[in-house]
Amino acid sequence: MGVRHAREYADILSDLTAAVSAIPNSYTFFEMTREEWEELGDTERAEVMEALADDVFYGLGQQTDIRVGDGAVVYVPKRHVIEVVQGGNVIQVVRLI
Repeated sequence: MGVRHAREYADILSDLTAAVSAIPNSYTFFEMTREEWEELGDTERAEVMEALADDVFYGLGQQTDIRVGDGAVVYVPKRHVIEVVQGGNVIQVVRLI
């Protein structure tokens, strides 16, 4: 299936990284504890969030919603967007075209 997009992947990844970074406890996607997360430096945290965004992007090609921390990431193919949802509200939108 795959996530269809017309924007450069690097731009999408940058936006999606920022979006998943805003989800509280997003690091739990990798089964990390709060202590493990807090031990990481800023550079390492940024790398983990980019890896998370990359994994989620490709995962959305198989299923349209993925639970991340205290929120979820949802692919809406008809609107050509990825929505980041928290508490039932869309908190960020990543455009794919």
